Amino acid sequence: MTALFIDTSAFYAIADGDDRYHREALSALRANVGSDRVITSDHVVVESWLLICSRLGRAAAIRFWDGVSTDVFTLMGITAEDLRRGREIAQEWSDQAFSIVDCTSFALIERLDIRRAFAFDKHFRIIRLGGRRHRALEIVPH
Repeated sequence: MTALFIDTSAFYAIADGDDRYHREALSALRANVGSDRVITSDHVVVESWLLICSRLGRAAAIRFWDGVSTDVFTLMGITAEDLRRGREIAQEWSDQAFSIVDCTSFALIERLDIRRAFAFDKHFRIIRLGGRRHRALEIVPH
């Protein structure tokens, strides 16, 4: 079983039936759940909840919370080391507008050696991980 990191952009597309990526996101989720270990971070969950709540309302945010609490997703906590590494990533990529959640996600992905990300955020297509920035993420959906 391979690991797949899921970002806020994918969670939001799944939650919002009017999002331009909604159908694609649902299809990608169905295609990968069961064959992949779907991982996210506590930072992504908080960011997703806030975004969904502000745009779609509290009821939608609660549905998201209930969904992410199932055994479909593996929730990983961001560590102090991830925060430190995330800050390094922000410095190394100072020409990019990566958020703190992006940077800690990249640090977690690097630490766990995750190769695939479920994201619509262009930053996941830009980032290169590893000591020499040699490894791009495979983005789901393509």
